[in-house]
Amino acid sequence: MVPKLRVNREIRVREVRVIGAEGEQLGILPTPEAFRQAQENGYDLVEVAPTSVPPVCRIMDYGKYKYELSKKDHQSRRHQKSTQVKEIKLRPRTDKHDLEIKVRQIKGFLEEGNKTKVTLTYRGREMANQEMGRTVMNAVIQELSETGTIEYAPRMEGRSLIMIVAPKN
Repeated sequence: MVPKLRVNREIRVREVRVIGAEGEQLGILPTPEAFRQAQENGYDLVEVAPTSVPPVCRIMDYGKYKYELSKKDHQSRRHQKSTQVKEIKLRPRTDKHDLEIKVRQIKGFLEEGNKTKVTLTYRGREMANQEMGRTVMNAVIQELSETGTIEYAPRMEGRSLIMIVAPKN
C-alpha cells in the first residue's frame, strides 16, 4: 500500500524543512523556494513528515519512489503464507478404517499449515446417542495429538459436533 503524500503544489504551508536529493539538509525554506529548487533539478517536492513543525519535505523523483514502494509491497505479499480452514465431515457410525483415512487426510492438511474443522453430524435418532459421536471425536483427538493442537474443543452447534484443529508449531 503506497501512502498518500502531498506533492509539489499540494503542500500548503508557508515554510518547510528541506532535505535534498542526495539526503543533505538544505534547512528551512519558504515553500515556493523549495518547490523552485526541486523543479530546477527535475525532481518533485514531497512532504515526508507532515506532523513535524515545520513539515519535512524531500526533493526526490516521486514516480520512482511510488514504484519502489509498490515493488516492496508486492515482494512482501509474495512471501506471506495464507492459511485456510479445511473441513472434514464425519458421522457417529464412521467405521474404524474410514476414520483412519479421514485422520490421515487431516494430518495432510495440518502439515500444509492449514487449520482443519472437524464436523460430526447427527441425523434423526442419532441425537439420542450423542456419546457415540463424542467417542469418535476423542479417537480423532488421540490420533492428532502429535501433529496438531485443539484450537476449539468439540462443542455442539445444532445437530453437529464441531472442533477446530490447528497445526503444531
